[in-house]
Amino acid sequence: MSDELKSTKVNSWNEWDSLKHVIVGRADGTMVQAPEIAVQREWPEQGYTEGKYGPYPKEMIDKANEQMDNFASMLEKRGIRVDRPTPIDFSQKVQTPDWEQDSMFGCMPPRDLLLTIGNEILEATMSYRSRWFEYLCFRPLLEKYFKEDPNFHWEAAPKPRLSEGTYKEDFWKKWNALSEEEKWEESIKSEWIPSEVEPLFDAADVVRFGKDLFVQKSMVTNQTGIDWLQRHYPDHRVHTVRYKELLPWHMDTTIVPLRPGLVMFNPGRPALEPQREFFEKNDWEILEAPKSVLTKKRPMTFCSIWLNINLLVLDPKTVCVEASETPVIELLDQNGFEVIPVPFYEVSPFGGGLHCGTADVYREGSFEDYFPKQVQGF
Repeated sequence: MSDELKSTKVNSWNEWDSLKHVIVGRADGTMVQAPEIAVQREWPEQGYTEGKYGPYPKEMIDKANEQMDNFASMLEKRGIRVDRPTPIDFSQKVQTPDWEQDSMFGCMPPRDLLLTIGNEILEATMSYRSRWFEYLCFRPLLEKYFKEDPNFHWEAAPKPRLSEGTYKEDFWKKWNALSEEEKWEESIKSEWIPSEVEPLFDAADVVRFGKDLFVQKSMVTNQTGIDWLQRHYPDHRVHTVRYKELLPWHMDTTIVPLRPGLVMFNPGRPALEPQREFFEKNDWEILEAPKSVLTKKRPMTFCSIWLNINLLVLDPKTVCVEASETPVIELLDQNGFEVIPVPFYEVSPFGGGLHCGTADVYREGSFEDYFPKQVQGF
């Protein structure tokens, strides 16, 4: 590794500048979460009936870790520095003065927690009690960066109380009583389980385009959290975005920046704002994402079937894609990218794909305005 890469520098403004330093997660000790207000897991075919929780099978953990280790090795061979989190005992009961939770979750998807904007890494609030303490897995790395980079700003958003008032009363009971048609009608309102009592957001609900940040109102991100982000980043334009989607959760399979002037949209999640007009007015080309080769989710996977477009862009000419997803690989190849096929679907049960499983530390590049022409109402 070069002397340049041995020294730590925190800086990343978007999703496509040349990647030089990244965090890759781990699957060790991941739990099927104990039930809580915000989320309940249920996979009866794997023995996890309603209310049951416990560790993911060791065989699944080993396969996921093997793929992540191979991915990290590939990145290092390309001259990219890779750091890894320190797992803790996720099976332990945790509590605050407001609540007790019978288990934690894991630390595979660092993108959910860590938001890098310029020379700052921000720890997101997180919105599940089982993930409240997840930041501890990444503190050894953040402490190291703080000592090594004098320009690094280390920030943490206000830790939410996550008391009962943080969530809408009887949300799941009311939701489950709706017909499919009624659920789609409700989705237009984007009134999900978080109340507006306190700021809530996961970092993976933020997509970075330099000066413009797209933030999705979702099952883990409320409008108060989006407002907090706008105040925290006064030099940015923070756009609240919503999509026609049932139970939206994170944005990196919805809108995928590839390079300046080129973005991929998920055709299964039409935007409820004039998003297409916003891009077209600024001369961006829009690619429509192809469907996944998968026809159903893999066992014990809570993520979307659209993980085929959960990509990691290494630079404006190079992108990592799940190795089995030939339609996406061919589309990107046709648009001038070197596509690196990366086997990663054994990781999906642990919280996502290639983008979810990483968090930027350093990308070359600077703060730029890619949308000089704004659109009213967006």
